[in-house]
Amino acid sequence: MIKEIVHDQILLSQVAEPATAEDAAVAQDLIDTMNSLEDCACLAANQIGVNKAIVAYEQKGHVFVLYNPKIMAGMKPFKTMEGCLSLETTSNVKRFQTVRVAFQELVGDQLVPRTRTFQDWTAQCVQHGIDHCQGKLV
Repeated sequence: MIKEIVHDQILLSQVAEPATAEDAAVAQDLIDTMNSLEDCACLAANQIGVNKAIVAYEQKGHVFVLYNPKIMAGMKPFKTMEGCLSLETTSNVKRFQTVRVAFQELVGDQLVPRTRTFQDWTAQCVQHGIDHCQGKLV
């Protein structure tokens, strides 16, 4: 279901609760909402009003979902300006060109641990979503 984007900074500042397999509907709402927006490369569950650690990101026309993502390592730091669907301003942030992320993926009705290395634009988007899960306003 397509959800409204949350702009309330108090809600967005809360650290997300761990996601479970029972949160599959939230993940689908993230996908539906992302697909309904023109310029959306990444979306975290708190941006649609659900305080769970779930991030959806777009890569090559497909939307993928990360449950409980955590950055394990980052390489090649850089500074950049980022906008956010939930905020009306841009922020100067530190990002890594390459990040290694531990997360869970929904397989059937269970969450399965995974790790993946992201690079460039996708790495930046995933870092932005993980910041949202940690209650950081970007």
